[in-house]
Amino acid sequence: MTAPRPRSLWRGRLLALAGVVLVAFSLRSAVAALSPILAEVQEDFAVPTWVVGLIGTAPPVCFAVFGIVTPMLERRFGLQRLAAASMVVVTAALIWRALAGDAVTLLVATAVLFAAVGVGNVVLPPLIKAYFPDRIGTMTALYSALLAVAAFVPPLVAVPVADAAGWRFSLGMWAVFALLAVVPWVSLVVRARTSAAQQSAVAIEEPAPGVLGRLPRLSLAWALAATFGISAASVYACFAWLPVVLVDVAGVSHAEAGALLSLFGAMGLPWSILVPIVITRWRRVGVIYAVALVAGLAGVGGMVLAPTAATILWVVLLGTPQALFPAVLVLIQLRTRTHEGAVALSGFAQSVGYAIAALFPLMFAVVHELTGSWQPVLLVFGALFLAAIPTGIIVSKPRTIEDEWERRHGVW
Repeated sequence: MTAPRPRSLWRGRLLALAGVVLVAFSLRSAVAALSPILAEVQEDFAVPTWVVGLIGTAPPVCFAVFGIVTPMLERRFGLQRLAAASMVVVTAALIWRALAGDAVTLLVATAVLFAAVGVGNVVLPPLIKAYFPDRIGTMTALYSALLAVAAFVPPLVAVPVADAAGWRFSLGMWAVFALLAVVPWVSLVVRARTSAAQQSAVAIEEPAPGVLGRLPRLSLAWALAATFGISAASVYACFAWLPVVLVDVAGVSHAEAGALLSLFGAMGLPWSILVPIVITRWRRVGVIYAVALVAGLAGVGGMVLAPTAATILWVVLLGTPQALFPAVLVLIQLRTRTHEGAVALSGFAQSVGYAIAALFPLMFAVVHELTGSWQPVLLVFGALFLAAIPTGIIVSKPRTIEDEWERRHGVW
């Protein structure tokens, strides 16, 4: 397939560029703003432990469910309308959550928020493919880097803002970005309704029904979904358990464990920038998988065999498999030929991946409870990274899901 000739990001695509940037930032800032100020919320009303637990497990569960639902919604409403609608719901849910007066309202508003974020997660990769087919690497790098930045900026500012202006303002202020994200997508929807604009607008073909149902029969779709699951599960498991493991196994203080967790999270940013460019320019998909696998296994080995010898290095290595996340985002676009294929693959990969991510922290807890040790838990982590071997072999072959379907089942 011949790559489209690159043209200016700005020319004729400024609204789409602004829309991608604002949606990407809103997707993660909405998720990361609550936990740092939960203590301040509990000063106003009681938040039972079970509610806190449900809020913690809500993101991957909602993302998994709406990974399946979103392609169905997209066939009915279209990508641009769905992007705009998801940001409207995010805006409303952020304000609703900030005004919550009890734990149940806080939980319901958070669930609605994560459902809308789950829709946004799915529609952004195919929107990039539709509007920026000549800049997939650049735009995916920008998108995934913004996700990484938006994941650690809200926790940094949430507490100071809550101290200065109250927790409600600290939670609600992120609605401004989500509201701004509505504007470019509504503008593009309105523009597409006029015949003059239709001639210059991005052509997005009519989605074909039943595409999502084809993907479970394709090894490439499962390989990308498993890759997404490896990355997401490692992140969710580490954010849930890494500080405890570091205190118990490496002997660090709680403050040091918190700093090391921040280092782990920050490892996602450089990979978010580098990986899409490496894949789109040099097609080195296998190299990305190999680096993630070797680094992840080395980090696990270090934590098992010599946890106190080079703890910072082990954490950096454990954070390296986050490179698989931007890899999947760009491969969703490169391993599809059609618009409906990109939407369906995005939904399928994220649904399966986030389902794995929701289960993995629980698996950690069960293994630790059964064995009374963190070493078996770390070995489970190593087994997770080993799954990147078969998925990497499958994904590295240059073909699309449409190619695989046509080879096995006939016309796409």
